Amino acid sequence: MEMRQMRKLPIGIQTFEEIRSGNYLYVDKTDLIYHIANIGKPYFLSRPRRFGKSLLISTFEAYFEGRKDLFEGLAMEKLETEWEKYPVLHLDLNARKYETASDLVAMLNQYLEKWEQVYGEERQDRSPEERFAYVIERAYVLTGKQAVVLIDEYDKPLLQAILDESLLDEYRRILKAFYGVLKSSDRYLRFVFLTGVTKFAQFSVFSDLNQLNDISMKPAYATLCGITKEELVDTFGIEIEALGNKNGLTFEETVHRLSSLYDGYHFEESAEGVFNPFSLLNVFDSCKFDNYWFQTGTPTYLVD
Repeated sequence: MEMRQMRKLPIGIQTFEEIRSGNYLYVDKTDLIYHIANIGKPYFLSRPRRFGKSLLISTFEAYFEGRKDLFEGLAMEKLETEWEKYPVLHLDLNARKYETASDLVAMLNQYLEKWEQVYGEERQDRSPEERFAYVIERAYVLTGKQAVVLIDEYDKPLLQAILDESLLDEYRRILKAFYGVLKSSDRYLRFVFLTGVTKFAQFSVFSDLNQLNDISMKPAYATLCGITKEELVDTFGIEIEALGNKNGLTFEETVHRLSSLYDGYHFEESAEGVFNPFSLLNVFDSCKFDNYWFQTGTPTYLVD
């Protein structure tokens, strides 16, 4: 049992730096991350809540900031040789309740002000999209490197307004103009990655972004979030054993039980199924089989 207590499970930790420097267990996805970062530019990935989207964005952030130290011992260490540092603009829309249009604008302003402190505030009296375009251009001019834009939960405000048509239209208008900058500023951008829960709003918000590569249902990216059976056994062998001992199951029986409860999310018809990471971490922490994801991850907008 001492062995199990020494291994730290990253429950609720969505920051790559914290997981790596805090010595938490990490399922290595960095070969796929390297591949994505170096073969294309504007990506969109849709996944359910609690599937590791924020951790993925955070890993891209560390990579583009040139944090070689955090990738020690991972696949990335052998793949990357340059470790160039780029200006990274990371926008997380997950953190707030959006009840009015001014809530959304305030959230965008908060990020814009932070970026403007670094890259210049000459456009502070303009609209959010004008300021965003200016910051991207200034980042390029000041560093000589194209900027990286990472947007986590791009659709959070839209989902919160789904039952209010006029508010939804207002959010859509604000975000369409803001995200539209990603097309007009293309020459100043090295990489763009957006995540969200849905694609339903994509056509109206991203109509200007027709070059966005939607990898949500492409087989090569099916296991980018979530944990495969092989990754489960490789990374969590000790935890599987402890869970089995507690519940009177062999190793194989425990894996079978975990599979029947938490596996089977397929993000492309023929692709390998993945386990829900939130459920796995919680079952290993409590040594009790339960419906963890359903209790916290059910998308209320579907019910609405």
